[in-house]
Amino acid sequence: MPIYKVTKEGYEKLKDTPNKMLVDFYADWCGPCKMIAPILEEIGKEMPDLIIMKINVDELTDIAVQYGIQSIPTLLVMEKGEVKNKAIGFRTKEQILDLIK
Repeated sequence: MPIYKVTKEGYEKLKDTPNKMLVDFYADWCGPCKMIAPILEEIGKEMPDLIIMKINVDELTDIAVQYGIQSIPTLLVMEKGEVKNKAIGFRTKEQILDLIK
């Protein structure tokens, strides 16, 4: 499944989907965020049922505040609108896959 860089409207449409979602809170200037991006691309290709959303904290501050995001990158695993797992900072592919399980 593709990775969605979402707007506020797009987030509202996707947040309650029954599919498992991996939400990446990031910023364009963040080095670790840039390092994690190709890993998320790989995971997206390998797990077609997983929705991956990228939320730019500089553009969608209200959503970041809603989830208490204080550091980036922050990854949230969500199911049916509920946070099931969370990781802060850079993670390897294996660590992200463990987070998703």
